[in-house]
Amino acid sequence: MTDMTIAAVRTTFLKVPWPDTPWLKGHAFGDARNLLVLEVETKGGIVGMGYLFSFRPGLRTIDACLKETIIPRVIGKDATAVEAIWNDIWKATTTFGRGGIATMAQSALDIALWDAVGKRANLPLHRLWGHFRPQLPVYGSGCFRGSGGDGMIAKALYYKERGYTAIKMQMAHTNDLRGDVDNVRRMREALGPDMHIMIDINMGWTADVAINQGRKILDYDVYWLEEPVPPDDFKGYMRVAEALPIRIVGGETHFTRFDLRPFFDNPACPILQPDPMRGGFTDLRKTAVLADTAGLTIAPHLFPELNVQLLASIPNGIWIEDMGLSEDLFVDPVKVVKGMITAPERPGHGLAFKSEILRDCKVA
Repeated sequence: MTDMTIAAVRTTFLKVPWPDTPWLKGHAFGDARNLLVLEVETKGGIVGMGYLFSFRPGLRTIDACLKETIIPRVIGKDATAVEAIWNDIWKATTTFGRGGIATMAQSALDIALWDAVGKRANLPLHRLWGHFRPQLPVYGSGCFRGSGGDGMIAKALYYKERGYTAIKMQMAHTNDLRGDVDNVRRMREALGPDMHIMIDINMGWTADVAINQGRKILDYDVYWLEEPVPPDDFKGYMRVAEALPIRIVGGETHFTRFDLRPFFDNPACPILQPDPMRGGFTDLRKTAVLADTAGLTIAPHLFPELNVQLLASIPNGIWIEDMGLSEDLFVDPVKVVKGMITAPERPGHGLAFKSEILRDCKVA
């Protein structure tokens, strides 16, 4: 038996230049991708890896939380006791956690622990958790408002040419309500009737604006309207969902199943979009079960290379989001082929950063 006692937990900062592609333009990404990589090493030699990616500052604060609060609690514990470790950290950080920095720190560890457990079992996580399907459809995300109407359409056509059956564009944050509506009209005309158009508001409206704008785009067969209001405005979510015959979706900015509870209590939003970096795999799996119990489906936020493991193991996962943010980072990236993504059969989550990325992009 491999000794799964946690012997060490290491963190590394990476600053990785963006790939040379025009399709990541039009967004305030900064000059590089910032990642926090966490490794859990067991006495038996198995190493599990987790990571966090954020568009905004905060990773060093998360690292400080890990080193002061979380890592000392897990050294010497059994890495296969993932549930016990998650609950211990959750309770230990109650007075300053239940979301934010503490939960993101906990998530990086949780992803690494599950990776180690999968490697110990010599199974990919979707097999370990109970395989349901090998493939899922992907929607092409990142038709950014910053690139303008023409830029959003150009990127959507790029996705269509590669076999995607759905794209996501943006509205709001433009100070041009009429222009936003016109961009949706133009997008539908450019794509034709067979492509799904998802629209991301990025929390940019109040409920009344969302309802008014939503009514103006009804003729363009919108698949969903995402995060129309700020995450804490649960009543606003419900008002919009009740007023519009468009799927109202959200959840990426909420932390864990506890923060998502109002969506379960009043399942007016049919699709939830939890983020694996706001609760880890452990909570993501519980969110999926609660959603299924409430008759909801899930389409988790970003990170297709991680989310494919969960979605291949559950009955109510329906979409994977792809923005092209990370394919160049990994030794064996999880590729999209003709609009579909296939869960890899490598042990754990099956991801490893390229050696040159770890060498050349490490930040002290």
